[in-house]
Amino acid sequence: MSIFEVIAKRRSCRRFTPEPVDKNDLYVMVQAARLAPQAANIQPVRYTIVHQQRFLEPMFSCTKWAGYLKDYTPPVGYRPTGYIVVLLDDSLKGKFSDADVGAAVENMLLVATEKGLGTCWLGAVDRDKIRKMLGIPEGLTIHSVVAVGHPAPDQYPVWEEKDSDSIKYYLDENGKVRVPKRRMGEVLIPITPDLSDFE
Repeated sequence: MSIFEVIAKRRSCRRFTPEPVDKNDLYVMVQAARLAPQAANIQPVRYTIVHQQRFLEPMFSCTKWAGYLKDYTPPVGYRPTGYIVVLLDDSLKGKFSDADVGAAVENMLLVATEKGLGTCWLGAVDRDKIRKMLGIPEGLTIHSVVAVGHPAPDQYPVWEEKDSDSIKYYLDENGKVRVPKRRMGEVLIPITPDLSDFE
């Protein structure tokens, strides 16, 4: 796949198979994150890999899923089999730390997609519970969590051109998640009024 094909294939996956994630794939995801551009090259982002069976359900209990969809939390048998906890070193945090995290996490998501894995980047997590469970030391802020697994093939979301004012993802009549994306004419701000080249 080309880089653009990987980008176009990536989705927020909320249904997985029970197949374990190879811990080496999680390690490669962190390697890719480590190579992301970082403001002033300060590199404040840190990571904890979670793949051990005993932690999977406790980690899952710390997460909330699919805010636009009622009752769309992954059921038993469709849950992630790995997690990467994204942390910020408090001594290095700055005004661009969120941008640093964004660049790093996107690298992780794309590498996972290339490997055939599904991911969901989660911000609605119980940080206190995760800190206690995993022994995250003070001085590190839990920013977010990336859930990882093998995507359930019949449940993988699809994206579509937005044809209404709503950007909310939704379930279609077949129970498939549809993700509206703003059209090029909406996101590309022209320097002339002519958008015909991009329709």
